[in-house]
This record gives sequence, C-alpha cells and structure tokens, in this order.
Amino acid sequence: MTRLILAALLSLLPLQTLAEPLRPVPVTDWKAVYGRIEARDRIAARARLGGTLVSLSVAEGDRVEAGQVLAEVVDEKIGFQLAAVDAQRAALEAELANARTELGRVVDLLARGVSTSQQSDALRTQVQVMSGRIAANEAERKVLEQQAAEGRVLAPLSGLVLNVPAAAGAVVLAGEEIASIGGGGFFLRLAVPERHAGALQEGDAIVIEGAEGPQEGRLARLYPLIENGRVIADVEVPGLSERFVEARVLVRLPVGTREALLVPEAAVSRRAGLDFVTVAGEGGSVERTVVIGQRHEAEGGAMVEVLSGLRPGDELVSSDE
Repeated sequence: MTRLILAALLSLLPLQTLAEPLRPVPVTDWKAVYGRIEARDRIAARARLGGTLVSLSVAEGDRVEAGQVLAEVVDEKIGFQLAAVDAQRAALEAELANARTELGRVVDLLARGVSTSQQSDALRTQVQVMSGRIAANEAERKVLEQQAAEGRVLAPLSGLVLNVPAAAGAVVLAGEEIASIGGGGFFLRLAVPERHAGALQEGDAIVIEGAEGPQEGRLARLYPLIENGRVIADVEVPGLSERFVEARVLVRLPVGTREALLVPEAAVSRRAGLDFVTVAGEGGSVERTVVIGQRHEAEGGAMVEVLSGLRPGDELVSSDE
C-alpha cells in the first residue's frame, strides 16, 4: 500500500526531460605516462686550447647568450713564444735597416761610377728577403695571438647552463667540456609502450599534469626506432617550465576511442553508497541504480560515463520541486 501511494505521488510531480534519448558517443581513452623535460639543443662548451683554467664565470642555472665568455684557459708557453717572436722581429728590423743603409750607399757610389750594379742588385735582393721574413714573422705572431684568444671558452648558443664539470685552477685539455648549455626551447620527451604506438599520431593533443595545473601540448614528433619496447616521442608545450631540466612530468596520451553512454554529472544522485539516475518510464519517472565510470569534460559541462544501469534510448528527467 505504501509503495502504491509513493508511486502515485511521484507520478504527480512535473517531469522535465533533460536531453534527447541517450545514445553512445565516442570517448577517448587516455594512457598515463611520465615525460622528461629536455632542451631541444644541448651543446657542450669545450676548451679549444690546453692549459690551466684560470677563470670560470658561470654556474649551473645561469642564463647565457651565444658568444658569451664562460671561462678562460691560459697556456703559459704561448707567452714565451710571443716574446721569442717579438725578439726575432726586432733583429730582422735591425738587419733590414742596415741593408737599406748599405743599399743607399751603393746607389750613391753607383751614380759616381765607383760601385757595380751587381752589388746594388744583391743588396736590393737582401732588403726584399728581410721584408719577407718580417712579414712571415708578423703572420707567426698572429697565429700565436689566435691561439691565445682561443683560450676563451665561448657559449655555443643562448640558453641555460645545465652542468659545469670543470673548476677554476684545473688543468684542461683541448676539447674537454667546460660547461653544458641547453637552449633552443624546451619540450617533453616520452617513452611510450610500443603497443600504443599505432594509436599515436603527430599533432595529437596531449594533456600535461603540471604543478601549475593541467596544460595542453601537441605531439610534435614520433621517432621510428623502438628501444627496449618503448617508442620515443616529443611533445611541445607552450610555456613549459624550465626551472628543472630532466624533471619527470605526468602526461596523458590518447591511445584509442570507444563508445560510451554519458550523462550530466548533475543528473546523478548518491544515497546510501549507491548512484541513481532518474529516467522517463511508462508510468512516470523511474530511478535506476547505475555504476559510474570516468568523468569527462564537455562543452555543456561535466559528464560522467555510465557503465551499467542505462540503455541507449533512455531519457533522463529531473523533478521540479
């Protein structure tokens, strides 16, 4: 008797259809993986000259510009070689001055008929040889000056200093790494299980769960080489934090689509640990117990997936109190 009275009271309540009959809609399945924040370009700033690292002006985390001096390497032998070249030049210039003086005297004597043109030609050749030796001396000095200038370690690109394995006062060899620079922008590198490789396409939207909240990125590149059962992929994320390089970030990848019944989250009520949805029946509204699945965001608001309890064609209703 009580059930009949309750059913009669429910039938008197005005019903309002929330939407058109339910029908399956395609939803995206997401796979949670971890990605690493990496620099697009990672280049080592190396010493071009072997010697002693006399100064080091950068540390991890510093920002540098391309061509900026990061450190200086000094080879003391170059200083001695420059001194030897300068001394040699002074001797050559003295010999050249003496040869030009002798040539002037011979030219005067030749004009008086005292000297011979053979002696004049010999002195003129000697002056030319001395001038050539001085030019070679200048070129040798420029080579030494260039070697000394190569002691300055320059930043190969603009970016962030990631690692500085050297220390001031250390002896370094030519080609040894002084600092590692990351630049050219930062991106996420993922290692995805190969069973999901067929579902990934370049240009897919990727959801990143960062400390600042969810962000959306784009799958920029899929690498064809599979390593240890993993597919390597790069994701571009606008405004990606560069504070910690190689940091692990949770990423959700679209790995497939399926059909599902979605209802507005507001249409689900919960009582005694059970979820209920009201649908239109032949004699009025009927509450059905449902099993709720994942939550989805849609243009009309939050939607939830109904795993069981509803069928395609059911109409959701609400009661106006």
